[in-house]
Amino acid sequence: MDHASDNKDLQPINLLIVAQSGRLEYEALILAASLRAESHDVAPCLFIAEPRPEGAWQGHDTALSDAGREVLDWLGATIIPFTAQHFGASYPHGNKIEALQVLPADQPFLFLDSDTLITGPLQGLDLARPSASMRREGTWPVPPLYGPGYDAIWRNLYDRFGVDFEGSMDLSQPDEHWERYLYFNAGWFCGPDPVEFGRRFLEWSRTLRDEPGEMLACQNLDPWLDQAILPLVVHSLGGGRPDKAQARLDDDLTCHYRKLPLLYACKDDRVLDRLEHAVAPNRIKKHLREWEPAKKLIYQGKGRDKIRPLFDRDRLPSKEQPIRNLLRKEGWWLV
Repeated sequence: MDHASDNKDLQPINLLIVAQSGRLEYEALILAASLRAESHDVAPCLFIAEPRPEGAWQGHDTALSDAGREVLDWLGATIIPFTAQHFGASYPHGNKIEALQVLPADQPFLFLDSDTLITGPLQGLDLARPSASMRREGTWPVPPLYGPGYDAIWRNLYDRFGVDFEGSMDLSQPDEHWERYLYFNAGWFCGPDPVEFGRRFLEWSRTLRDEPGEMLACQNLDPWLDQAILPLVVHSLGGGRPDKAQARLDDDLTCHYRKLPLLYACKDDRVLDRLEHAVAPNRIKKHLREWEPAKKLIYQGKGRDKIRPLFDRDRLPSKEQPIRNLLRKEGWWLV
């Protein structure tokens, strides 16, 4: 038996999420509980970046509750406060950019949005090759009717930050089709060094926000700023689209559910079983049931009884918006 190979596979990984008071605290609790339930042998090191109520979050109550902090600590999470200087309340998505500073340097990392359920063991993933989630739609850019098109917009960005453009394209896709160009959902991303990854992510995001330039004059960067810059960071560090193992983060190993009602509407029974098993312990239940979506959908069983029958999961709409609309109409858009 190759013990060296076994030990390599069981090396702890650094997992990062951002959490603060309110919904994100409860989502972090679900993620931490599911991580604990799915971890075997060597559990990933879960770091929770908590923005301080200062800097770009000045005047906002961002601190985790004492009860939430206690349960997250019991689940093995390490909570690290940080000060957001550049985005904060004006662009909360920027938390994931600035929070990378809390992780140990020169160690591979995996960032996950807090609204993610762990559905399989994460040990053994190669996080040193930069990549990100392919669970996305063609949300950005939106080329104007008379141009510029996808090619010109993306080429302008790559040239602006000195990143190779030609090597980023999927040439199996037709010219001017959005999937030809490297584009990710920022729900998860990974890389070999959070410090350098974060430095580029922050510097380029600030530059684009402050000086979008003529080519992007018609483009909306809120909330798409992070997803516009993420492909450039990934490709500049030698990464690209997920390999076969990394792609399991979009399917077998994690579930980026976005909102709890969407999880009950769209996901299969295997995912629901994992969720409900992970949050069943009384110590977790006592705090999590203070959040109305969890109380009603998980613990009172309304998710299975009321939401599941509204949808045929073999014939779900290709877009998410009709699903959200029906949930709102039926009074189950609990967020």
